[in-house]
Amino acid sequence: MIENNSSTILIVNNIDETLKDLIPTLPLHSYRVVRNEEKDDFLTAQAQQTIKEAYISSNETKYIILCGSSFRIEAQNSLLKVLEEPPKNIVFIIVTTSKSNILPTILSRMPHKYLKKRIERVDVDFDFFRMDLKSLYQFLKDNQKIGKKESKAIIESILFKINSQKIKLTKKELDAFSNAIKLLELNSRPIHILTTLLLTVIHRKHR
Repeated sequence: MIENNSSTILIVNNIDETLKDLIPTLPLHSYRVVRNEEKDDFLTAQAQQTIKEAYISSNETKYIILCGSSFRIEAQNSLLKVLEEPPKNIVFIIVTTSKSNILPTILSRMPHKYLKKRIERVDVDFDFFRMDLKSLYQFLKDNQKIGKKESKAIIESILFKINSQKIKLTKKELDAFSNAIKLLELNSRPIHILTTLLLTVIHRKHR
């Protein structure tokens, strides 16, 4: 994943899964992960933590892994100098979910690898125009034991089918889909997330 101990940007589907694959490939105690523990947004506070960590001297190669589904512009600007001229034995690894999250000035300084894999869409086997509490209950019953990855695929498929059926959602309803994905990342129970989301859709249909 990392070649020749050179700083790299990794564009991935899932940050946590990437870390699970990446960290075992690095020497023990040779890395630091910098991320926002409250929300998946890399802020100036994380940039300052990165700079401080970079200037802690190390006799061996130290990998500083910067993680975020989004990176604030001001945070990236504060990192430009240290990314361009990293201290001795420091390798930076930026892990994010979209190339567009990263400023062109940083992209020009660091090579990037596009590791995203195509996610197969899960077909949702009912019509939203005809959906009622009975069909909702059956759907949830059939999917009560699914995991986080499958739940994400179902949520994406639900949104795709809603769009294909030309059901117009409000910003609040669209935010519910975004929040559902975030809650899954926080390991909330998938069945609870799907229940809340589909009840929102039913409520929308009967307004």
